[in-house]
Amino acid sequence: MSAASNIVANSVKKVLIVFFIFCIVNLYVHKAWAEKIKVAVTILPQARFVEKVGGKRVQVTVMIPPGASPHTYEPTPNQLKMVSKARVYFKLGSGMGFELSWLPKIISLNKNMVVVDCSKGVSLIKNGKRVDPHIWLSPKNAEIMVENIFKELAQMDPQYKEYYKKNRDIYLKALKALDAEIVRSFRHLKRREFIVYHPAWTYFARDYGLVQIPIQKEGKQPTPLWVAEVIKQAKIHKIKIIFASSQFSTKSAEAIAKQIGGKVVLSDPLAKDYLKNIQETAKALLKSNDE
Repeated sequence: MSAASNIVANSVKKVLIVFFIFCIVNLYVHKAWAEKIKVAVTILPQARFVEKVGGKRVQVTVMIPPGASPHTYEPTPNQLKMVSKARVYFKLGSGMGFELSWLPKIISLNKNMVVVDCSKGVSLIKNGKRVDPHIWLSPKNAEIMVENIFKELAQMDPQYKEYYKKNRDIYLKALKALDAEIVRSFRHLKRREFIVYHPAWTYFARDYGLVQIPIQKEGKQPTPLWVAEVIKQAKIHKIKIIFASSQFSTKSAEAIAKQIGGKVVLSDPLAKDYLKNIQETAKALLKSNDE
């Protein structure tokens, strides 16, 4: 074989080796990207937070399905099977009934699973003797929760830290814009009291200088005495709208609305489209101020 032929042959070998290495690396990267991180969360808004930060890198299992109460729901065998395969569980950490009842059992099913407290850094508020678990209904709290989610995903999956960081920053920007919009729109409210069936909006009320008047207190049905007090407060503050959610019976809310010549407006604290849900609730409160 001539010298020229050897040079050509060696060049071809080098090209083939480089191509082979490229294929192996590309296959590895593709496989690593395809292997999503299995994540479990308690409620749908958390799923939205995780998906916004994790993007295509996460596969999320939600324990509380749409329409179910997070205070009384019991997971199905299939949900328990799914969560037993999760690498990380992002818990609310604020005393939600479901987590108090079921999280120890869930952890026992998957002892290798990392459990992350989304409430870390949130200033918790008590309603009576209990901490109000509905921390996510404050956009300011949602920012903290998103940051906690980002930190864990970045630590668990460091090669994609910049990807998570970019996603986090985009969603935090949207949350901050929502917060600023609500502050601006609530600036000239004439009436800051509002009536709800279930006291889920404590953190929202705190952030925006509102006064939540609940029909249900500490998970108990209202007494006739308390119903009379709510009606009295409604008349004093000229409230014509009562907020209720699909997770609870609306009978008490409808009875009070009838007494005050008002109406019941449904607002779902567990809606997955977080930004839209908070924005629509704020608009409903603004509208109720004019009625």
